[in-house]
Amino acid sequence: MKSLMVLVAVIAGLLGVPAAASAAPAPALSLPAPEGPFPIGLRTLHLTDQRRADLWAPEKRRELMVNVWYPAVPIGRAPLYMTKAESAAAVAGRKLDLPPDALSKVRVHSRENAPSLPGRRPLVVLSPGAGNNRITLTSVAEHLAAQGFVVAGIDHAYEAWATEFPDGLRQCVACGLPGEPWPAAIANRAVDTTFVVDTLLKDRRWSIDATKIGMAGHSAGGSATAAAMAADRRIKAGVNVDGPFYGSVSLDRPFLLLTSPTGEKYFRASWDETWPRLTGPKRQDLVENSGHSSVTDAAILIDQLGLRPQLPPNEIENQYGSIDSRKALEFFRTELTGFFKQWSAR
Repeated sequence: MKSLMVLVAVIAGLLGVPAAASAAPAPALSLPAPEGPFPIGLRTLHLTDQRRADLWAPEKRRELMVNVWYPAVPIGRAPLYMTKAESAAAVAGRKLDLPPDALSKVRVHSRENAPSLPGRRPLVVLSPGAGNNRITLTSVAEHLAAQGFVVAGIDHAYEAWATEFPDGLRQCVACGLPGEPWPAAIANRAVDTTFVVDTLLKDRRWSIDATKIGMAGHSAGGSATAAAMAADRRIKAGVNVDGPFYGSVSLDRPFLLLTSPTGEKYFRASWDETWPRLTGPKRQDLVENSGHSSVTDAAILIDQLGLRPQLPPNEIENQYGSIDSRKALEFFRTELTGFFKQWSAR
């Protein structure tokens, strides 16, 4: 689908294409606090699926970086938002007048490697948009964890800019390929998802209820959510935030489609074609005045950095719209929490 490649080319998030330099000193950067009764822990996992060669680097086994947010005992230090190497790459790539480690210091609301609180927990898997890595959905993930979910954010290797693995930074191979690489990427993400779910269900650090699994994704991650649900019936409910459908997807479980005016422009044909084949409980909701990336942390951070006036107006309209970034985030947090409590966690 060429329209997704167009959006990849104009993504203006903090890990996206270069923008004009910021002249003002950087403010203290922070994500909005989550609402919920539980303190949050965060563990970062490096996983290798020994059964598969990597789609983008066939000489390697498929490797994934995964963030797991979860209800936790509130002890330990705050984690880095992104690694220092990822921050340096983002600052240099966007030509920001910031210290190289500035984006690693964004304030989050979890504790690194904190012990899990007891209790059986529902699981939500998150898949980011094309070109984005897992940290771009941190605000949504922290809110879900504060509400009692275990949340797994998957970094699909070679599909995001500047993601750090143990052997160094990996760039987005898929983003620069000619033709249309994303149908294959979406199918591969479905296999990634099953592998991550299998791994987490075996991990005793979390007591995940295998009957209470949901998934959500942004853009290509929304596409992957539908593909993963079709491939893995353990996923009881899914949310697609502004992503196209690929192939002949048919689902009989609850599904929520949250759209932006940008998505309506690029993806409406795929939504209309697929919608009759979604036979479970389903709902579409257009988020008025939002942009394609309003669900991500980038919307919040770009406003805190005062970058809107320095970005091309068409990029602002496409990616962030005119909606207040905090109001947009509050909407997405509320919608996803309510949906998963109703359909996958009960």
